[in-house]
Amino acid sequence: MALKDRVPLGPWGPLGVLVDPMTWRAAPYLLVSGVIGLLWYLVLALTIPSSLVLSAVWVGVPLSIATVLLWRGGARLERRLLRLAFGIGIADPYRPRPERGLGAHVQWLLKDPATWRDLGYLLMLLPLGFVEAVVSFAMWMGTAGLLLAPVLYPLEQGADGSGYFVEDWAGAWVAGLFGVLLLVLSAYLARGMAWLHGTLATVLLGGGEEERLRASRARGIDAAEAERRRIERDLHDGAQQRLLSVAVDLGRAQSKFDSDPETVRELIAQAHAGTKAAIAELRNLARGIHPAILSDRGLDAALSGLAARAPIRVDVSVELDERPPPAVESIAYFIVAESLANMAKHSAATEASVAVIRDRRGVVVDVWDNGIGGATVVPGGGLAGLADRAATIDGMLLVHSPMGGPTIVRAELPCEW
Repeated sequence: MALKDRVPLGPWGPLGVLVDPMTWRAAPYLLVSGVIGLLWYLVLALTIPSSLVLSAVWVGVPLSIATVLLWRGGARLERRLLRLAFGIGIADPYRPRPERGLGAHVQWLLKDPATWRDLGYLLMLLPLGFVEAVVSFAMWMGTAGLLLAPVLYPLEQGADGSGYFVEDWAGAWVAGLFGVLLLVLSAYLARGMAWLHGTLATVLLGGGEEERLRASRARGIDAAEAERRRIERDLHDGAQQRLLSVAVDLGRAQSKFDSDPETVRELIAQAHAGTKAAIAELRNLARGIHPAILSDRGLDAALSGLAARAPIRVDVSVELDERPPPAVESIAYFIVAESLANMAKHSAATEASVAVIRDRRGVVVDVWDNGIGGATVVPGGGLAGLADRAATIDGMLLVHSPMGGPTIVRAELPCEW
């Protein structure tokens, strides 16, 4: 079965929203979002007018800069909270920081459109969070009241045997059944509000298309530079040192060629072994840059080779009518390779699958495993490196890995066919 058929509802069908951890991670945030919005409104209502009024004297200038940094820091924090609560990853869309100069830094802060979208989002949190908090409180209190009706009925019976809210045991159990129904509806409503909030946050906190493309290209350049440094380091520390040792052995052999033939044979044998080791390291390095099987036989054969080397059974499905461009093939290959390597190290999975399909925009790569989950994209980590690889062609990497699993890594790689 293809991976895309496993994802939407999970093993519990329409009731899967009740057992999905994401529902219960979103619910607390929605309950307190109004308080968060109120706190930010009070902070900004105090600092922004104060800094503008004091701008007439010198103390207002650093206060204004500090205010801007404050709300940008609040937006960064909100992105992290949204990742925990809603499972959506919103990358910081800010323009690159200048290397030096106070004036350049001030212009960097004030001319970046993301700065003002951050402010708009924090101000929007008050009305949006108020609605979310009121609706959430009402629906969860109503759900709790109905669910607990059979428990509370004996405790609140009046002198005539009737309760304050229900008149008899039949009414209490009917209320409990309605509570179960309301629980399901409340869970769906919470997910709906989370989706709406996440969509608005993605638009405001994630930046527009221009900023996203600029950020993705910058990450792609950084990833290419990091890859160049890695290759340079591997050549310097590995093959170059071995070849230097071979040259030294051959030089010593040449100097002893007439006087000590036995030592010459040993030195030549060492040089031969060193040469073979250097060739093996160069071959491994070349495989890390671009595996030969990928060039010769395509993505299906290359991914099947990765699956065959995995410690568990990995199902591979590649549904492509024709071969994508070499850059897309290479990125897809390394995303699968890194995902399977992470799975083998950390997930304790017993089953995995790889699915590659074509959609209207390009290639979609899904890697699924039934491990313990908990995988996150952190700066400098392996998944962040995969996201940077995808960014080189304006692609994106999505990770869904709740605690307890399963883990799904999806890469969307646009390309022209």
